Amino acid sequence: MNTLPQTVVRPEFEASDLDAANHGDVARRLTAYERLSNMDSVRKFSILILFIAAWEIYTRASGVSHFLLPKFSDTAVALFQAIWSEQLLIMVWNSITILVTGYAIGLAIAAVLTTAAITTRFGSDLLSTLTAMLNPLPAIALLPLALLWFGLGSESIVFTLLHSVIWPVALNAHTGFMSVSETQRMVGRNYGLRGMTYVVKLLIPAAFPSILMGLKIGWAFAWRTLIAAELVFGGSISDTAETQSGGLGWFVFSNQMDMQIPHVFAGLFTVILVGIFVENVIFTNIEIKTVRRWGMQTS
Repeated sequence: MNTLPQTVVRPEFEASDLDAANHGDVARRLTAYERLSNMDSVRKFSILILFIAAWEIYTRASGVSHFLLPKFSDTAVALFQAIWSEQLLIMVWNSITILVTGYAIGLAIAAVLTTAAITTRFGSDLLSTLTAMLNPLPAIALLPLALLWFGLGSESIVFTLLHSVIWPVALNAHTGFMSVSETQRMVGRNYGLRGMTYVVKLLIPAAFPSILMGLKIGWAFAWRTLIAAELVFGGSISDTAETQSGGLGWFVFSNQMDMQIPHVFAGLFTVILVGIFVENVIFTNIEIKTVRRWGMQTS
């Protein structure tokens, strides 16, 4: 004879003092330090301040010659002097103008090569062959050839910049397009995406992290190539001698020839500041409004 299991009735329990329970803070107001430490720009600016402080302390404590390493305070004075009396901002603008020209042309050529690579087998073979041949070649090594073809002027630098931009942008974009999963491609086709609509609405957003990385690398390569080329000759040679002013690299080179070492470091520091601005303002804002907003990358 089977017997049913006995039902156990548990006594009811009611917590008499809920205030004694401590489950942690569900929500609390952040402190000023926590709010500042969560800001990416503040953290990076703090690193820059620490670097500057270490620079100043070392040069004052070690007594190193200012011909080898000037104090940051002397460099800052030279920087302000160059801005107000030596047309440093105009030279920076000349360099950026040439950089934007070469960067835009390089992006257009990279877009053509990438489009051919993802649409045809010949285009893919062409891109892989050209990158294997030319990508290991330093861009500055093409400067003598550019001088022979285009002469002493901005055209030679633009030609040199193209080599710095095309290959990293094209390679990263092609890698991003090829990394789009077949599932995503099938979903796009099931939604009726065809032609350029398929590329713009599916392929480019899916591959945009790789594309953005290529844009960053291309910019960095182009910027350092531009400064190196301008160390050879003035980066912005105008048709008339009255408007000839040169670029940022020429500012560094000319002051080095005059043994104005604080001005040399002021020029190099300006190169760093421009790089920080482009990386942490322009590209970071693009990243926030695209890949982070789409949930493809965390902050």
